[in-house]
Amino acid sequence: GKWFIPLSCSVFALVYFTAQFRVMGPGHPVTAIVGEAIVLPCHLSHRMSTVNMEVRWFRSEFTSIVHQYHEGKDHNGEQMPDYCGSTELLKAGITDGNVSLQILNIRRSDEGQYNCFVQDGSLYEEALLELKVAALGSNPLISVESHQDGGIRVVCQSAGWYPEPKVLWRDPSGQELPSLSEAKSLGDCGLFETENSIIIKERSNQNLSCWVMNTVLNQEKESTIYIGDFFFPRVNPWMVALSVILPVLFGFIGLTVYLFKIKGKHHRGKFWKRDTEIGKCCALFSNTENFVQISNVTLDPDTAHPWLVLSEDRKRVRRGDTCQDLPHNPERFDTWPCVLGCEGFSSGRHCWEVEVGDGLFWAVGVARESVRRKGGISRSPEGGIWAGGRWRDQFQALTSPVTPLPLSRVPSRIRVCLDCDRGQVTFIGAGDEAPIFTFPPGSVPGGRIRPWFWVWRGSQLRLCP
Repeated sequence: GKWFIPLSCSVFALVYFTAQFRVMGPGHPVTAIVGEAIVLPCHLSHRMSTVNMEVRWFRSEFTSIVHQYHEGKDHNGEQMPDYCGSTELLKAGITDGNVSLQILNIRRSDEGQYNCFVQDGSLYEEALLELKVAALGSNPLISVESHQDGGIRVVCQSAGWYPEPKVLWRDPSGQELPSLSEAKSLGDCGLFETENSIIIKERSNQNLSCWVMNTVLNQEKESTIYIGDFFFPRVNPWMVALSVILPVLFGFIGLTVYLFKIKGKHHRGKFWKRDTEIGKCCALFSNTENFVQISNVTLDPDTAHPWLVLSEDRKRVRRGDTCQDLPHNPERFDTWPCVLGCEGFSSGRHCWEVEVGDGLFWAVGVARESVRRKGGISRSPEGGIWAGGRWRDQFQALTSPVTPLPLSRVPSRIRVCLDCDRGQVTFIGAGDEAPIFTFPPGSVPGGRIRPWFWVWRGSQLRLCP
């Protein structure tokens, strides 16, 4: 009887210490830059292992899953499509209670609140974090537009900013100058475009700078221009005379040229059709295999992510409904739903066509033979991938940061052209032959390069014969 009370207290204290914990966030907003990666910090109040706990990152609703981990591994079958392949629970500190989440390729839409939820048996706690997104836009482009109000109207344009930037005109001493007008609008990917104008008078502030600032990042970009005297309007009698004489002179010359054309039309008529046909033949010849090798590309099943289903002829790939039990090997992608082509190229020029249909989640391009297959990868040239694709209502080249492309230009079939000798990749709409995007010469380094494909829910890619 005398041992009952101390023993009970000891057991209670042990259970309370091991079972109770709090989930802790940074306590202040976290700022991320569009196109870059960010870590959302979250940890337990005690240094205890969360290997066997459930960790769930979600947005406004419990089912709005950003990333889920339990039973010692990631489970992202119910993950929101917007975060597919772009999240990673940092495992390095998981045995010490660190459950921080990394999000890759931050977009404007990622801004908002995130919940870090940890459950151990029947006990659970969560912390609320706020993510702010910022974007540093392009260098200001200054242009001289027109004469106005006895001076010159100068316009400053810049794009790709978030939040709404601050725009100022300054003289060489740094003094702020009054603007004539200002217009800001939301462009591609929810980023701001700005246009600001000013009137410059002769011998007054002819040397000026346009200054655009992101107030969240406290960073700015600046461009300077000098307006020479000869740009300013002047009334000159000789110019008035020339404005009358020159139209008459050019009219006479144009009439003479027209008469000569009429005279020679009869002699050239019989040769016109022949020359046109020759020109067409030459244009067709320039696109034959003498210049570009048309490659018969097939998909490599040894590299396909377990979520991806390949057709028997290895010409089609789609995202399946379940994760397949496939052999683990060093070549297989295990986080991003990617697959490589069997073929590899290290020299020459090669083209292949991919039918993308009307799917909303896909990307096609090329990748280095040594591209990372395990864990989170960077879908950019820095990560060894040169590609373009679609994500919902965004059509983009996967540069770093991504380059938005007009959604109206999304083709149903894309031709991928790889020039190994120049280190260049070009994407062309296979239907209208219109260029879509080009990674410039020297972008792709030497070495073996392979076709690369990424596909998610509701989308399917097919390699054309």
